[in-house]
Amino acid sequence: MPRARDAKEWARSGGLHGIGDSLYTPFSGTDGDDIDYDAYRTLVRYCVGDLRHAMLWLTSGIAEWWSLTMDERRKLTEVAIEEARAIAPDTVIQACTSAASAKDCVELTQHAEAAGADICFLQTPPMEVHGGEGVLRFFQYVADRTDIALGMFNSPSSGYVLTPEDSARIANEIPAVCATKEGTLEHWRSKATHALAPDLMIWECDQIAYRAGRLQQGILVAAQLGTAGYLQETPDRPILTTYWNLICEGRLAEGIEHARESGLDRLTEEVAAWYTRFPGRPEYFTHWGEAFRCAASMVGLPIGDYPHSRPPQAVLPEEGRAQIRKTYENAGFAGQLGSE
Repeated sequence: MPRARDAKEWARSGGLHGIGDSLYTPFSGTDGDDIDYDAYRTLVRYCVGDLRHAMLWLTSGIAEWWSLTMDERRKLTEVAIEEARAIAPDTVIQACTSAASAKDCVELTQHAEAAGADICFLQTPPMEVHGGEGVLRFFQYVADRTDIALGMFNSPSSGYVLTPEDSARIANEIPAVCATKEGTLEHWRSKATHALAPDLMIWECDQIAYRAGRLQQGILVAAQLGTAGYLQETPDRPILTTYWNLICEGRLAEGIEHARESGLDRLTEEVAAWYTRFPGRPEYFTHWGEAFRCAASMVGLPIGDYPHSRPPQAVLPEEGRAQIRKTYENAGFAGQLGSE
């Protein structure tokens, strides 16, 4: 586990690498008030064991961190680290420790540090925040009280998006901050941020940036800091891993062709709207937890006996479930791991 003072060197030397899976939370019981930890352990083992993905991304947007208690978030982190280290000791553990207050964020970050995480990512605060200056104070407050690598998660779901200048200032002024997940899907931001903070490792959610050679240009990092990669391939058909390896090797034309021929592009495009958009608020970017669990159930992964999200998220409409089901059937992934 890198200490804060070593964070940037750790990241530069390849500490962040490969596919990083953002795990959903398997809810159970009345209204989803409980968590099925056995299902969660199965998910962890599948990602780092069966799929051999290099990294995990814990208690973040797909996990619906805003609906979890502090105790639940701590336990989810502990369980994931215990399971991952048991079968793949070198798994890079990324924990999202965002919270509605800086003090809770510090507590979760300290806990993740003690539990053995490698880096903690903080989402741009989703509460009232006074622009980039407020986010800088937020990160500085956490960094002053912890000793672990930190990353930014610049998500429009927060309601406030960091400018490249904001991100660069945070990275340049706080030694622990070594990486950022640029979640805006506006790939010009990553190029501008790199120009201002060249030591910052940037994961760009917009695949156009990788297909344009930004990794080979040194702008982006060869690591998927938090995706649902485990919903895009199976052990028998590792189409995402093949694609990612081709892109990282600089074989861009082959990678693009593989994504088309394998059905990876189609799979991603047909379900993406339900993962990140709510029809009742079309301008808003979200992480719709139920949609990810629905896709996982199509593959055959356990999701708990309560498929929906906890409040404040809405129930996924039948239209969404039908689209996800059809997509996975067309892709030949439905029931690949054995239906629930």
